[in-house]
Amino acid sequence: MVLLAAAVCTKAGKAIVSRQFVEMTRTRIEGLLAAFPKLMNTGKQHTFVETESVRYVYQPMEKLYMVLITTKNSNILEDLETLRLFSRVIPEYCRALEENEISEHCFDLIFAFDEIVALGYRENVNLAQIRTFTEMDSHEEKVFRAVRETQEREAKAEMRRKAKELQQAQNAGIIGVSHRTQLVLCFKP
Repeated sequence: MVLLAAAVCTKAGKAIVSRQFVEMTRTRIEGLLAAFPKLMNTGKQHTFVETESVRYVYQPMEKLYMVLITTKNSNILEDLETLRLFSRVIPEYCRALEENEISEHCFDLIFAFDEIVALGYRENVNLAQIRTFTEMDSHEEKVFRAVRETQEREAKAEMRRKAKELQQAQNAGIIGVSHRTQLVLCFKP
């Protein structure tokens, strides 16, 4: 199976989130998604539509569609299984199946889509593995955060210490004015 793209789109064919797994221009994917609603027959129970060049495998989700665009020679059974996994991923990251909610979590969805498909071919993963992979923390990231938090605490402590010194100087009748590294002292008249 070669999966060209996965998209969540409106009933009118407007892409909300789209991930291309092969080299494809933006205009081409927008054109394919815009043509999708026109190809569907409302009276049929099929979950796929074929054109001369691609196959659309889709699942309605309230006001939206989860659409996979594949090559015509891909295995339709694998395509449907992949579609089911994509459709189960979306509620995992979005509370409601609405356009604004999908847009708000678009990067989470794209990262999850990347775990399902690599270079156009489905990876052998399940929903729990996808969640684990997308939530992984790196050791370097934890070390970086710890160092940054330590630096912030030290800077705040230094700021409090200098503020205290200035307050003491004011209380003693001396006003401190700092200019770069020099400290200018002025006495109150």
